[in-house]
Amino acid sequence: MSAGWFRRRFLPGVAGGPLPAPRSPRPRASPVPYRRPRFLRGSGSCPGTPDAPRRPDARPVRCPARGRTLPWNAGYAEIINAEKSEFNEDQAACGKLCIRRCEFGPEEDQEWLTLCPEEFLTGHYWALFDGHGGPAAAILAANTLHSCLRRQLEAIGEGMVATQPPMHLSGHCVCPSDPQFVEEKGIRTEDLVIGALESAFQECDEVIGRELEAAGQVGGCTALVAVSLKGKLYVANAGDSRAILVRRDEVRPLSSEFTPESERQRIQQLAFVYPELLADEFTRLEFPRRLKGDDLGQKVLFRDHYMSGWSYKCVEKSDLKYPLIHGQGRQVTVLDLDQLELQEEDVVVMATDGLWDVLSNEQVARLVRSFLPGNQEDPHRFSELAQMLIHSTQGKDGNPTEEGQVSYDDVSVFVIPLYSQSQGSSGH
Repeated sequence: MSAGWFRRRFLPGVAGGPLPAPRSPRPRASPVPYRRPRFLRGSGSCPGTPDAPRRPDARPVRCPARGRTLPWNAGYAEIINAEKSEFNEDQAACGKLCIRRCEFGPEEDQEWLTLCPEEFLTGHYWALFDGHGGPAAAILAANTLHSCLRRQLEAIGEGMVATQPPMHLSGHCVCPSDPQFVEEKGIRTEDLVIGALESAFQECDEVIGRELEAAGQVGGCTALVAVSLKGKLYVANAGDSRAILVRRDEVRPLSSEFTPESERQRIQQLAFVYPELLADEFTRLEFPRRLKGDDLGQKVLFRDHYMSGWSYKCVEKSDLKYPLIHGQGRQVTVLDLDQLELQEEDVVVMATDGLWDVLSNEQVARLVRSFLPGNQEDPHRFSELAQMLIHSTQGKDGNPTEEGQVSYDDVSVFVIPLYSQSQGSSGH
């Protein structure tokens, strides 16, 4: 996730006259105060202040206080960089997602949706952000992304509980073949969640851009997010953080660098940047079928250049133009927990690049497999495993990496156990 934008400035002056004297630079205030993740409160940290001076060989590893339980009893640990910057530029967030049902308003006001107060679906999320150019973008993302995701999921709630996502979110049928068009596109319920994740990333990126621009700053951050919903775990990534699934006899990458991988997305992105290429005859948006006049005002399935999943939008006149592209891609990994036959020691390891710079997927998997079997009775074993993984990047406890490398970057690690959640998880 990046907030890379540039503002051009021109010096005023009369032609041939002297240039005005340069202004003294004003201090640039951060749009948000520096802090560590909320779930680290009570762990001996001092929120709101820079981390204490540290030597590269004496950096404390921090984890949640013993009385604080994270979703699914997940473990977490972090370590600040070796004086690369004043602050730890990583951020983390986790919590429960409470999704409310959206219902259409009165018949004469169909375009408005009403949020019902009771919870409709519940899920959980874990997120890591690695700031670039300072910690501000990562803090903004940690404060914002979960709210963006909740809004996006609430907007497609009815589609998520349907056996097959309907062409029109209201259930209105314009074309009798609509279910066939949706089926031919291969659109599934999980594609709506994928689309919601991608749209939440896009919305959060725009929020970060506005906030940093208003503060006169530039910067950005990576984002790695895992979301559990209706018995599935969705892992989305933008940047160079990484998530892997570690099982007794398998190591499975769950993320890759976020890039436009399909020709569809490349063409849509070109049309987004250069709308004049469409010659006012095409729409860059993709729909399951070409839209008709009767679709106007209806919420229908669509996707844009930044999406491999699907979402819903209210059809406008410009959407009736000839579609520019057809195609399909995917950038979010989905784990069906009920189909994995999970064992007690199966975990997902999420970490920022400071860990992966010196440890491979296989090395992390070996460390996980060597630690968990002997610590089955320890309720804090997953945070202790996260600590141990970080220690393994520091050459501590006589356990340096096989290559003898030490990570001097910020390192943040989530360890998410899966076994207990695979039983009866269809509603979470």
